[in-house]
Amino acid sequence: MSILFYRLFLALYWLGAVFLSLFNKKAKRWLTGRKNLFAELARLPPASERRTIWIHCSSLGEFEQARPVLENLRQAYPGCFILLSFFSPSGYDIRKDYPGADAVTYLPPDGPVTAEKFLGLVEPELVLWVKYDYWYFYLTAIKRRNIPLLLVSGIFRPQQPFFRSWGHFHRSMLHCFTMLFVQNRASADLLEAAGFNRVIVSGDTRFDRVAEIARQQSSLPLVEAFVGTGQVVVAGSTWEEDEEELDHYANTHPEIKFIIAPHETDRERLLDIEKLFRRCIRYSDLEGRAGPREASGGFWPSADAFAGINVLLIDSIGLLATLYRYGTVAYVGGGFGEDGVHNVLEAAVYGRPVIFGPEYEKYAEAVGLVAAGGAFDVENAIELEKTLDILLSDGQDYRGACESAGKFVQDNTGATGVIMNYIQEKRLFTS
Repeated sequence: MSILFYRLFLALYWLGAVFLSLFNKKAKRWLTGRKNLFAELARLPPASERRTIWIHCSSLGEFEQARPVLENLRQAYPGCFILLSFFSPSGYDIRKDYPGADAVTYLPPDGPVTAEKFLGLVEPELVLWVKYDYWYFYLTAIKRRNIPLLLVSGIFRPQQPFFRSWGHFHRSMLHCFTMLFVQNRASADLLEAAGFNRVIVSGDTRFDRVAEIARQQSSLPLVEAFVGTGQVVVAGSTWEEDEEELDHYANTHPEIKFIIAPHETDRERLLDIEKLFRRCIRYSDLEGRAGPREASGGFWPSADAFAGINVLLIDSIGLLATLYRYGTVAYVGGGFGEDGVHNVLEAAVYGRPVIFGPEYEKYAEAVGLVAAGGAFDVENAIELEKTLDILLSDGQDYRGACESAGKFVQDNTGATGVIMNYIQEKRLFTS
């Protein structure tokens, strides 16, 4: 790709977003969220009154990788001004009020003018780019200004354009980084073979994030009352393909409780899920089953308050990381779709076996968890049901998988500390 083709790509991307916004809600949010964006940035405190660290995330998953570093930066440099930017509405909509940042914004579309204008308004002293979402004009403008630029939790594969004979343009973006912190040795080897020597294998900061969530010991009393003391399958970030693999087992095993937390919670999706699972109640309806005292304390008025119901449908966002705590077994969605499995670490941190579909090879943490014996990939509903039967028998296989899952997460924590040590030793940002 050349600059000319990249400019053409940017123009087509914008036109595509305009067209899609006519009938796609996410595309419409992507456009409307960027209206008056520079006017809002102009209202930031004057640069002379703040010292800014800019952290960019593509979406919500990357925010979870950024969060432990962001919170450590806040602790190490309490006077800093943290600007958090998102490319996708999926991240911005959920974290626009995140209290750990001083300002949260969309990233304006890439371009030589917009990149310079954005940097002129923000004036960051340190920039952290999380995992990927490479934009040429932003990255090159940061380099021209001699602003330290770190890649956090990068992951690379041989198929990416950086490592192709025609990938000079893409490699030029990686040369903008002061240091590339990558998740594994394989990524570092690829980069080093391509001529990059500013590489550190730090690991994935998501391990630190999920470990912190587990330490917080958060609870959901209404969920605790629903699950009781029986076996529970928590299915998180599910898509239609996942639910269609799960519904037969849930419908034919009324003695097992299921918690379904879909990736999207719009009205149509919830109605479709309720058609699949026959004995279902929504999370928002739980309090209606308890009296005022019981709802606040998490106790139901009688043991049979939920007789005949074995599926809890989560119609709220932000609960999933805590919900996995209640699972005997976890199922993580996305593995039957082209984009691949979602975050398996949120489940594994509790020392529970994790199951997902066959599309997971792009995700190092999922590959590693399978290799460690803490996760199981399935090709179809029949394999899924066989795996659930084995794990829910509570035998040696189950106990071994629990131990392996928990150990895998604990053995891979520490990436945040590696990054923070580098920032402080190199004095990339000072108090």
